[in-house]
Amino acid sequence: MIRVLIADDHHMVRRGLAFFLGTQPDITIVGEAADGKQAVQLAGELVPDMILMDLVMPGMDGIQATKLIKQQHPGIKIMMLTSFSDQEHVIPALEAGASGYQLKDIEPDELARCIRNVCAGTNEMHPKATTHLLQQFSGSRLLNELTKRELEVLREIANGKSNKEIADALVITERTVKTHVSHILAKLDLADRTQAALFAVRHHLV
Repeated sequence: MIRVLIADDHHMVRRGLAFFLGTQPDITIVGEAADGKQAVQLAGELVPDMILMDLVMPGMDGIQATKLIKQQHPGIKIMMLTSFSDQEHVIPALEAGASGYQLKDIEPDELARCIRNVCAGTNEMHPKATTHLLQQFSGSRLLNELTKRELEVLREIANGKSNKEIADALVITERTVKTHVSHILAKLDLADRTQAALFAVRHHLV
């Protein structure tokens, strides 16, 4: 029997999930949490096999809760069940330790299948989440193409500095900075400094 804790700040969502999953012969709902703080508390008290975790909740959000739960109870599987599929939510959730990422428009039978698979050790990702994960991996691989000096220049670009300010900070000529910027844009396949700055932020360089 798979013991599931549901964490979502919307009562109707919790009730709907509990009602459907309760009809599954191998799944039982052991508790419901209305926010991240309560999810952390109940995770310690109930030690479920799996937590269905919403992302955006009052007080402590799903990402913070996931991070704490995985630190305290690494054996508990956590699957994000959310309405958000953008990179700014997907990547932090996976970095926090989530083993799955699904959207709330998932078909009920598919959700049950994902719960079983995650508990069996498989990562279950919505296609949009997988795309962001691949983009992150691809971006990390591209970063390895940059030299140490180019990475320094990229960080300065992300901090909003002009070529002259970068030259002063790194004690190099402005012409050298321009050369580094050109190399960075070419290697990362970016169009301009704004895209470079966003790339640096997304990959936690600043």
